[in-house]
Amino acid sequence: MNVINKQHLVNEEIREKEIRLIDSDGTQLGIMPTKKALEIAESKQLDLVLIAPQAKPPVCKIMDYGKFIYEQQKKEKEAKKKQKVINVKEIRITPNIDEHDLNVKAKNAEKFLKDGDKVKVTVKFRGREAEHSHLGEEVLKRFADKLSEVGVIEKQPKLEGKNMFMVLTPKKQ
Repeated sequence: MNVINKQHLVNEEIREKEIRLIDSDGTQLGIMPTKKALEIAESKQLDLVLIAPQAKPPVCKIMDYGKFIYEQQKKEKEAKKKQKVINVKEIRITPNIDEHDLNVKAKNAEKFLKDGDKVKVTVKFRGREAEHSHLGEEVLKRFADKLSEVGVIEKQPKLEGKNMFMVLTPKKQ
């Protein structure tokens, strides 16, 4: 059997003269020449796998390598399933937005927050509006108040160039 995954050296690929051998049931068989360890593994119809190459002498284990790799991949898939990917959704508004429009945007943001996504709210200033950045901050505060039941402010309103933004995250249940 050849190497399925290049993480471990298997059978004839192990070039060490002497190794410490661990049996398939976990008992230590001691230090022995690699050839003898390979013969023991073949007699049990299993593979000799180098599991600790940095040890002195290197540690090898007798195991079914195909089954070992399969179970490793299964564990990785399980870990991936349990991961939650958090997306950042962006909502753009202007400093002189109407109350109804603000409510519509807040309703969309509420939907995003309930789905577990973060929401970045951006106020875009045009022309001389940037001189009145306090208006944009007030709009962002009103927006955050509308969403206070489902979200909390992660980043306070901050002005960068002609945009002011804040980030909201979902509240913990």
